[in-house]
Amino acid sequence: MVDSFAISDAESLLLKNLRIALGVGGAVSLVFGVLILVWPGHTAAAVVAIFVALWTLVAGLGNLAIGIFGSAPGRRRILYLLLGVIFLIGGIVAWANLGVATEILAVILGTVVGVVWIFQGAVVLVTSARDGGLWPVVYGAVSILAGVVLLAAPVWGATLLWLWIGISLVVVGVIQVVRAIRFNR
Repeated sequence: MVDSFAISDAESLLLKNLRIALGVGGAVSLVFGVLILVWPGHTAAAVVAIFVALWTLVAGLGNLAIGIFGSAPGRRRILYLLLGVIFLIGGIVAWANLGVATEILAVILGTVVGVVWIFQGAVVLVTSARDGGLWPVVYGAVSILAGVVLLAAPVWGATLLWLWIGISLVVVGVIQVVRAIRFNR
């Protein structure tokens, strides 16, 4: 009898913690999604630019430390020092110009996703050639077309991707909050 009581307490605690996790995760998704939709140019993209700038500064300091305090031989030491200085300059420039850094990241994101979609469409077309069917051909063609559009206008495409992420986060957040409220009832 004691064991079954302990198991039900453990299950109850687990369910309570799961419900809290669902609710908190949903609320966070919902807040970030709303922020992206209400203030898209200054939320997610700016946060990513801040993290990239901070990472670059930390990487610069790390490489400088390896160059100064490490046991690498002469040439390697110089290369670590040079790499550290380059990272630091990049991080300082990005930090001082977060708006420009955000735009550059948007261009990079749009370009990378565009290239990936073109290759994905080509792979689908090539691999589905022997299977036949209309849907793989449509999917491959749409993927290639979307990739070309992103390459032609990467900032516009990245903006649409941010909005899609914002909408997705709002939908997922609402669903998780509702699940948390209705969980185990």
